[in-house]
Amino acid sequence: MKRIIECVPNFSEGNDSEVIRQITDTIEAIPEVRLLDVDPGKATNRTVVTFVGEPDDVVEAAFQSIKKAAELIDMSKHHGEHPRFGATDVCPFVPVSNISMEEVVVYAHRLAKRVGEELNIPVYCYEYAASTEERKSLAYCRSGEYEGLKDKLTKPEWKPDFGPAVFNQKSGAIAIGARNFLIAYNVNLNTTSTRRANAIAFDVREAGRVMREGDPITGKIVKDENGEPVRIPGTLKKTRAIGWYLKEYGVAQISMNLTDITVTPMHIAFEEVCKKAEERGIRVTGSELVGVVPLQSMLDAGKYFLRKQKRSVGIPDDEILKIAVRSLGLGEFAPFDPKKKIIEYIMEEQDERLIDLTCKSFAEETSSESPAPGGGSVSAYVGALGASLATMVANLSSHKRGWDDRWEEFSEWAEKGKLHYETLLRLVDEDTNAFNQIMAAFDLPKDSEEDKRNRKKAIQDATRVAIEVPLQVMQEALNSMKVIKAMVEFGNPNSVTDAGVGALCARTAVAGAFLNVKINASSCDDKEFASIAISEADEIYKDAILAENEILGIVNSKIRN
Repeated sequence: MKRIIECVPNFSEGNDSEVIRQITDTIEAIPEVRLLDVDPGKATNRTVVTFVGEPDDVVEAAFQSIKKAAELIDMSKHHGEHPRFGATDVCPFVPVSNISMEEVVVYAHRLAKRVGEELNIPVYCYEYAASTEERKSLAYCRSGEYEGLKDKLTKPEWKPDFGPAVFNQKSGAIAIGARNFLIAYNVNLNTTSTRRANAIAFDVREAGRVMREGDPITGKIVKDENGEPVRIPGTLKKTRAIGWYLKEYGVAQISMNLTDITVTPMHIAFEEVCKKAEERGIRVTGSELVGVVPLQSMLDAGKYFLRKQKRSVGIPDDEILKIAVRSLGLGEFAPFDPKKKIIEYIMEEQDERLIDLTCKSFAEETSSESPAPGGGSVSAYVGALGASLATMVANLSSHKRGWDDRWEEFSEWAEKGKLHYETLLRLVDEDTNAFNQIMAAFDLPKDSEEDKRNRKKAIQDATRVAIEVPLQVMQEALNSMKVIKAMVEFGNPNSVTDAGVGALCARTAVAGAFLNVKINASSCDDKEFASIAISEADEIYKDAILAENEILGIVNSKIRN
């Protein structure tokens, strides 16, 4: 599964469209990177760019854009309202899917090192990539801005994390960091009052409101011993919020920036605004997502509302997303299109995958003269069907009449089954890709001795993959039999034969993938690797036969009764 990170560089140019275009062209020149947004600001003289992709590609795109900005922007002539200290002022990396913050920090440091060494730009690392506690703050790193940078670089405590401690008059310095995803999210109210909307915003935002004596609006501000206003904190951490009137739709909104969705996710912010609005006699009518969002954020929201309804969360992602969109009222102003708003869907390949075909089309594609998809992909697909049947039984069991107190138990089983069938579906295409990789290796030139060596290596590398993929199919199908067995034993008794068919599918997937492991192992020059793979596959096969017999024994005993 793809690892995706987001990059949001801020360039110190917001007026010259040609300069901005040349910078963004370097990003779009990286084939696997998707440019999502370019937002220039004239008053700030600053452009915020957003793009996503796999880590190595994003690092390359970030470097090339920073390099181009250094060529085109002269900080000694720059003026703007926003704090800044470099041609590329900040460049944060943000984890989106299938990647940890720790891994993202590694990529941020990799970029920082390259920028410092190849472009001779001083680099300060901030937030999760920071080298000291103080440098976690972007404002601290950027203190003094461009005008104070020359003097700052002469002080030992301001030695850059990467690059020279030398003033770069044209490019200034850059802050490169790693942070969590930020969501711009607005909640709609059934009022036109900006003052009331602001009151709700002050209730929820982390900064809260200033404490006053007596009347909370007109009363005298309470100050601490240092003469600073005392604040009443809001209820939501990592949340900025303000109320405003939206003339276009004739309603007031709570406009929020959720600066760390691992602390305050979108659905929690929505629920809290609903609560505070109700306390003030106001009703939330819907919400609006500005920009894009990671898939997991939407799935988390859908699952949150499903759990509130005591319903299984082990249903397909499309259904979870529908629940999220309806519960949050995301379609109030305009239709919410997941393909345009969810990063992972935006990043999906345009080429049709086998698993996107209809059942009929898949069968016809398999029956064609092409050697792929073949037995390996079919084995993975059969395994996915087996896990899907177990998931179905779990979902049916979760809302069986009289079993209301067991919904969570079966929801957990459904989630496990869903994970198995999603993995096996992914392996349907991976098996065919592995076969195609072998065929491509055989087509490589073999004119020179070096060509022959490269061709042989490519064939053997592809052969290893063609062994590993069906081995994964075998293991995943075997693992799914734990869910199948549980559903046979404890699930809805009216669906016991469905789970039994799931066991037959799982064993078939194991047996079919085993054949692929054996035939590809016979072509592998690394005999030790091949031998280990065969031995591992043989154990999985034996375990699958035992599991199938045990499951079918339970099924038949229940049918007879």
